[in-house]
Amino acid sequence: MKLDRNFFKMGSHLESGDNRNFWKDKTIIERLEASFYLNSISYNFDIKNPPKMDKTLFSHRKHL
Repeated sequence: MKLDRNFFKMGSHLESGDNRNFWKDKTIIERLEASFYLNSISYNFDIKNPPKMDKTLFSHRKHL
């Protein structure tokens, strides 16, 4: 898939209901794949090689 950045259409909130019905018919896996693809485009990373989470920013303490 390739994201077409030249396409844009103004619409009303009534017309956006069609988009919701489109995604309601998709499975959870298909929705997650689409969101992961859009994140890869937004943050400019390769979808087959996503960045690793930096775990040094988090600390784990034992609650007493």
